[in-house]
Amino acid sequence: MPTVRVADLKDGDFLLDVREDDEWKAGHAAGALHIPISEFVARYGELTEAAPQDGRIHVICRSGGRSAQVAVYLAQQGVDAVNVDGGMQVWEAAGRAVVTDDGTPGHVL
Repeated sequence: MPTVRVADLKDGDFLLDVREDDEWKAGHAAGALHIPISEFVARYGELTEAAPQDGRIHVICRSGGRSAQVAVYLAQQGVDAVNVDGGMQVWEAAGRAVVTDDGTPGHVL
């Protein structure tokens, strides 16, 4: 399954966060689309509407396990999707911004 390192992500890359609501509310990457893995299949249409037509979807969770499952599912649907290795834990450790819904600093649960 294709993966990408947090260090290789660029500003403007499309990011899909599949963590649950409490994790998202504590802190997330600004601009990410949030669809919890528990609701993913039912809300798949939201992803197809928001994602760039010919672009890659970078899937992220806390540590990489749940996002790997979603990335595999997307790849099976013919979507260009990759798992973000190490997830939001690595994102935060790398000094990337973690924010709450109101834009204030957040943290990774």
